[in-house]
Amino acid sequence: MARDRYSKGAGPSQRQLRVGELIRRRLSEVLARGEVHDPELNRMSITVGEVRATPDLRVVTAFVLPLGGRDAEGALDALRRNRGELRRIVAKGLSLKFAPELRFALDETFDRMDETRRLLSQENVRRDLDRADDDER
Repeated sequence: MARDRYSKGAGPSQRQLRVGELIRRRLSEVLARGEVHDPELNRMSITVGEVRATPDLRVVTAFVLPLGGRDAEGALDALRRNRGELRRIVAKGLSLKFAPELRFALDETFDRMDETRRLLSQENVRRDLDRADDDER
């Protein structure tokens, strides 16, 4: 069922998802190839986990994490310092009407997964989950 334009749907549109994924791939390529003229940034191995676009596609937020999670703030500083050059390089490789403004944030997905695993491995939680499985059988 299609959403009408007045819907207050919580999720992003297909267009936002598609543009976010295109920018994520392109940004990953740029960082992996070291196309930016900043030796400090080129020395880092940075993973781009997700890119979220605003509904008007003018601003995107890239969720990044340096390899091993070391010096995350340094990586964010380097990316923010080079955001203009990254914007130009990324936009050149895509056919978008506007070059979106790039914003960077730390990707906390792995931390949340580790915390979930830790919670699920607690004895009282495992006991409750085992009890729920027994009730379903």
